[in-house]
Amino acid sequence: MYQIGTTLTQFIIEEQHNHAGATGNFTGLLNDIATACKKLASLTKKGALVGVLGAANSENVQGEVQKKMDIISNEIVIEALENNGHVAALASEEMDFVYNLPENKRRGRYLVTFDPLDGSSNMDVNVSVGTIFSILRAPSGVKNPTEADFMQPGTAQVAAGYCLYGPSTIMVLTTGQGVHMFTLDSDCGEFILTREDVMIPEETAEFAINTSNQRHWEAPVKRYINECMQGKEGPRGKDFNTRWVASMVAEVHRILTRGGIFIYPVDEKMRKEGKGGKLRLMYEANPMSFVVEQAGGAATTGLERIMEIQPTALHQRVPVFLGSRKEVELVTSYHTA
Repeated sequence: MYQIGTTLTQFIIEEQHNHAGATGNFTGLLNDIATACKKLASLTKKGALVGVLGAANSENVQGEVQKKMDIISNEIVIEALENNGHVAALASEEMDFVYNLPENKRRGRYLVTFDPLDGSSNMDVNVSVGTIFSILRAPSGVKNPTEADFMQPGTAQVAAGYCLYGPSTIMVLTTGQGVHMFTLDSDCGEFILTREDVMIPEETAEFAINTSNQRHWEAPVKRYINECMQGKEGPRGKDFNTRWVASMVAEVHRILTRGGIFIYPVDEKMRKEGKGGKLRLMYEANPMSFVVEQAGGAATTGLERIMEIQPTALHQRVPVFLGSRKEVELVTSYHTA
């Protein structure tokens, strides 16, 4: 148990004391991530005042038009993580390949995958965005890890979390011992523990899905959403509300706070385009699944547990159903029936 008001730095140090043989490498890495998030929180608040809104006239590896903040946030995270000897290599949603450290940089014991600014298109309309991160162990004795070294299932994650840049800046973290929330106090520049051992309600009356894709959905998704939409008069026997923020960080944070289910299924349009889903396994699905499972929820592709998938590519995409356990189990049963 940790006292509400504990700083993130104190929390990380206490966690280190609970692990025999800890070297401080992991502690330093989490502090580096927190530093990057503080810088990003400052930039997202300023927006147009510092000229970071709008498109950047470039595309990422997925062929998506990048926003200025996609590029800026990617650089900020790299700068925060490459200098202190805590990581061996990085992988970002915004980069084609693994980022190996410059020759003169000291290597560490961890690999980090990250989405530097999830929901970046929301920046232009002043809606919440966030950073998602996942920490894996690096192979021993390898100076420049390759893509193959990142091909670890979600169950191998050492830690994961996200930072939400909204009305307040909140970092959510799991090291496999529950989920904890820290709110940034801009007066002292510290993340402060404001919720510990977060648990998602098992039952909910909210779902989040992009209904503009309804015509492309597969039968199990149509069945689940149609039953929710029928409300009290339908087979679920209760009214549901629908939510859609177009930022996975914001969607997951709402689920952690009051329950719900977030759905981004593979659909017929994606299949025709040769895509296995919309969201990236390494940068979005795995870290968010770790957080959600540690908070008592569930996360599947509709057919299998997300964290048990053996990755085959750095930018692999998967369908995502995550949130309150009973809802995830129900819609998954529709796929496997």
